[in-house]
Amino acid sequence: MLSPLLARGLLASLLWLAGCDVWVRVGEDPVPPDPDPTPARYQPSADVRWQLQLQGNVTLQTGTQLLEVDLFDTPDSQLITWRRQGIRLMCYFSAGTLEIWRPDVASLPDSVRGEPLADWPGEYWLDVRASSVRDLMRTRLDLAQRKGCDAVDADNVDGFLQNSGFALRAGDQLDYNRFLAREAHQRGLAIALKNNLTQIPDLVADFDLAVNEQCHAYQECDRLAPFAQAGKPVLNIEYDPRFVADADSRRQLCDEARQEKLQTQVLTTALDGTLLHSCF
Repeated sequence: MLSPLLARGLLASLLWLAGCDVWVRVGEDPVPPDPDPTPARYQPSADVRWQLQLQGNVTLQTGTQLLEVDLFDTPDSQLITWRRQGIRLMCYFSAGTLEIWRPDVASLPDSVRGEPLADWPGEYWLDVRASSVRDLMRTRLDLAQRKGCDAVDADNVDGFLQNSGFALRAGDQLDYNRFLAREAHQRGLAIALKNNLTQIPDLVADFDLAVNEQCHAYQECDRLAPFAQAGKPVLNIEYDPRFVADADSRRQLCDEARQEKLQTQVLTTALDGTLLHSCF
């Protein structure tokens, strides 16, 4: 039995703890809250004003909110400057092809190199089922995170539709593309689905935005509707010079872009910063 003095001391201690909303059970350590396994990431608005330049010295267009540049070729100092200006950055790399001039491809075995891409010397399709390819993409996403990129544009993610040199199936492509999205999100990076219109219904929930080339020229912009319906931006690039040379074609282009809720620009195929026309 406790002495009256000890009992009064114990009661006073409990009352003090209760008043402070602190309750500690004897013999147990406080349990910290579970850490958030997925850091918050950038989600661009559906009407984001964007700019794309993969070659040459970048000159920001007025009003640019999201700037896409090359992951490897853009100096870190320049990325820092843009971030300080409040510009969001999307970093480009190819996730489905091997570009022989990239500094990190020596680790890939010859067995993952497939058929060359027509009109793109030094570029070959990759076997996206291979663990070595996925390890390389993890390394690239690590690099994007270290460089302060807010998002990534992982290009060439439709090899199953191409003459890749591998027996890639639709399921292989879905698995790989979801792998890219998952790994990007784990690093706090947003990720764009590049082209691959066929699998948009299956992948729209996994990706944060879409980047498309020439849906107006090929009359297939309606296939991007799931992104627009989800409130996610579709950044559309057109290359056909008739959209600049012909006023009627230009008006039709922008009318369709507004109806489809696309952020459409006409650029040169060099992607050197030459803006031929913008619909926003």
